[in-house]
Amino acid sequence: MDLLGFARGPALKVALVVFCLGVVWRILGFGLLRIRRDWNRPRASMLKYLFGGALTVATRSIPHPEFIARTGPGEALGYSYHLGLFAVVLLFTPHILFLRSLFGLRWPGLPSGVITVISVLTLTLFLAVLFRRVTNPVMRMLSNFDDYFSWFITMVVLVTGLATTAHVGARYETLLALHILSVDVLLIWFPFGKLMHAFYIFPSRAINGALLARKGAAS
Repeated sequence: MDLLGFARGPALKVALVVFCLGVVWRILGFGLLRIRRDWNRPRASMLKYLFGGALTVATRSIPHPEFIARTGPGEALGYSYHLGLFAVVLLFTPHILFLRSLFGLRWPGLPSGVITVISVLTLTLFLAVLFRRVTNPVMRMLSNFDDYFSWFITMVVLVTGLATTAHVGARYETLLALHILSVDVLLIWFPFGKLMHAFYIFPSRAINGALLARKGAAS
């Protein structure tokens, strides 16, 4: 078995199993956390709970006007590279075909040239994210191995993907194998690091908003 066969065969299967089991385990762990029962009489109806949760998701997803001068550039940077990753992962035709083999679903993709431009821009934004993290004293103090490794493995996936599509650096088969292996590592790491926020961010905001609405408070 050559490197490419190993990367998209046994390694990918193990990575997918670890990813799926890890995500389910983390979500179950979150759902089974012991929550102290609230004996207070609810101040709102179930409909207001739901509205409060949805409203909190919306309001926490945009910068507050009071802090826009300080947080705006960082939030713009964050949204930009997340949108870039979304486009590269879900709108690149080879990725769509791979996901179709897993889930049986297919949707239109963007032209390869457009994806290449988005990938280069996203790569540049990723470098800006690292520069901001290491030059900002507060962010540097709060950052740990999880932050840097999550950045690193995502960066490796982007770089190897670009090298593969551009046929730069080695034989196509070797580049493709390295790209798939980097994806395998990312899938294995995903449930156990901060990348898991992809599954947590909106439900946690919705729950907080609903709980506050139950108490008659605004988030």
